[in-house]
Amino acid sequence: MTGLRIGPALIVPVTAEPFTGYVEVTGGEITHLGPSPTDGPAAETVATPGRIVIPAFVNTHCHTSQQLGRGLGDDVGLLTWLHERIWPYELALDESDSELSALVCAIEQVRNGCTLLADPGGRHVDGMARGIAAVGIRALLGRSAMDSGDGRPEGDRESTAEVLDAQDDLAARWHGTGLLRFSYTLRTIFNCSDELITATLERARELGTVVQMHVAEVPEENEHAVATRGVTTVRHLDRLGALGPDFLAVHATWVDDEEIALLAERGCPVSHNAASNLKILGTPRIADMLDAGVHVALGTDGAPSNNRMSMIDEMWLAAIVQKGVRRDPTVLPAASVLRMATVDGAGALGMGDVVGSLEVGKRADLVVLDPFTANFATAADPVSALVTACKSENVESVLCDGEWVLRERRLTRVDEAAVLAEAADRAAAVRRRLKL
Repeated sequence: MTGLRIGPALIVPVTAEPFTGYVEVTGGEITHLGPSPTDGPAAETVATPGRIVIPAFVNTHCHTSQQLGRGLGDDVGLLTWLHERIWPYELALDESDSELSALVCAIEQVRNGCTLLADPGGRHVDGMARGIAAVGIRALLGRSAMDSGDGRPEGDRESTAEVLDAQDDLAARWHGTGLLRFSYTLRTIFNCSDELITATLERARELGTVVQMHVAEVPEENEHAVATRGVTTVRHLDRLGALGPDFLAVHATWVDDEEIALLAERGCPVSHNAASNLKILGTPRIADMLDAGVHVALGTDGAPSNNRMSMIDEMWLAAIVQKGVRRDPTVLPAASVLRMATVDGAGALGMGDVVGSLEVGKRADLVVLDPFTANFATAADPVSALVTACKSENVESVLCDGEWVLRERRLTRVDEAAVLAEAADRAAAVRRRLKL
């Protein structure tokens, strides 16, 4: 018997043409897509007339442990943001803070139609994992890895061996646990030795997971790389053998033509975080990267660097900014941006065969959208409107691995009001400890 039947609705598979019809799910797997349902009953039937069904979004850069720090990074540059705000904030968190922060972040992701995120790391990964798992979504977990560099507070300094041992322990504990996987991470070239970078690559490739690293965020980073390594960040990473399909280059804001060509040639994906980039880092050459064949996905970054942790907002902003940069309204059409937020994101995380599009045999991660709102109802092209007009209020229900984690706008696994009340109190307590 079919487990779940959804329809009729406008089905947007992303990798195939949209159609009006049905999606069927059994055992957490998509078993049927078509204009008509299969014969026979279903254990659960969800009637969705007038609704739109899309793959769930994939957030390729999401600092879950920073959710309690929303607003702490406003109106300051990156190095001040790191040295005086974020590193002290992260050091001030205990494991229960990190768990609550990740829980609130996961709630926000679900309310914006996202069921898979890549976390580049905090200090208390066990807590982060529990918070994400409580909401019922997927994640690539990471631990912030730094073994060198200036500006790190006392209590946040580890040797190369200590960093690697901690990551190995977490990989053994969390990789493949439920819907969670582990991803080896590197903070920045400011704070990671070549020894740590190469050893991290070896471990990640042995485990079969990706490496996440902030790359070429600000001009000062490239200046530091030239001063300490002799070449810019991207060129040095290529020299170390890092660039490839299993290395996620986050931001890549300050790259030149040769570096864009290197990223394309090596098949190295880039996580573009439009809001964070504009707020702190600069405007990356995403349209140029796509023209060159670079695999580009989208991410939100963290609450202190974005404030809006919404993949829906990131799609709109990514498209509109690149049109302005190029002075060309035809760049980054809606269909391309939707791919960046779904199937291309899944591919960047090594999970393109699991989620990211609506296809028979893939796991059932999908979103039911209600277009009957003032911002959406009059759209001439509903598929284009997914990027140009959609808002979080259009997200009606969210399915992850065949389970409803949001049903008719209500979280199914957690008491959202109680969680948010506790989070507000805890965030204020953290600020008091930091005297911010």
